[in-house]
Amino acid sequence: MKLFLDTSTNVCKIKLDSQEYSWDAGHEMAEKIFTFIHDKLLENHADWSDITEIEFFSGPGSFTGLRIGAAIVNTLADQLHIPLYDHNGIKHQIIIPEYGRPANISAPKQ
Repeated sequence: MKLFLDTSTNVCKIKLDSQEYSWDAGHEMAEKIFTFIHDKLLENHADWSDITEIEFFSGPGSFTGLRIGAAIVNTLADQLHIPLYDHNGIKHQIIIPEYGRPANISAPKQ
């Protein structure tokens, strides 16, 4: 089963083969995304071990959302020993998010 994940906005999107799902994660993406994915796997009579490859929308998009998604797909691909692709179909050892612009990092408060 192929997993596609897009966390570039507050609306998290996944595909499991041809089944598409979305979830308005708001500020709960980091806390609840694994449950969302696992619930959809179970709806398809599958589990983590049934994922055979992962495709990730690596950006541009939300800085936090892309970081969360990249951490998830990198971890799953590593632990499940499966191939990992970006949304352009390029295979990666790890995914580095493409933010579309430099990160807006606030100056430290003194």
